[in-house]
Amino acid sequence: MVTKLPSINIKNKRATFDYELLDTFTAGIVLTGTEIKSIRLGKASLVDTYCILEKGELWVKNMNISEYFYGSYNNHNARRDRKLLLNRKELKKIDRLVKETGYTIVPTRLFISDKGLAKLNIAVARGKKQYDKRQSLKEKDDKRMMDRQFKK
Repeated sequence: MVTKLPSINIKNKRATFDYELLDTFTAGIVLTGTEIKSIRLGKASLVDTYCILEKGELWVKNMNISEYFYGSYNNHNARRDRKLLLNRKELKKIDRLVKETGYTIVPTRLFISDKGLAKLNIAVARGKKQYDKRQSLKEKDDKRMMDRQFKK
């Protein structure tokens, strides 16, 4: 009997509100043993997380993966920098986009793939202005009202 584990899908909801997402990529993450165990338990957060390119490598900064409860002296640091795995062509494309003024790299979703590997969706994004944020809130409210009317 094969038991299916619950799918892990940790989203950064603040990213879609604060940024206009332009181009998305899926990257692997270099993790230690206790980190992947914590992610499988859903003990991770993408709040205040960002990515940076250093020396041709992409790093995710400030991502919180809580310490594994059963980990002893092997436990990891919860907010350490983690390397992201992308191919060279994707890294060059991201580098080219980020060099333009006003663009940044934002993690949007952390999930476990079908093969059991931790993956991180990242997006090259441009920050929204205050009036853009108000517009997206208005669109969200309008959509909610439309859904309510159709359900009746």
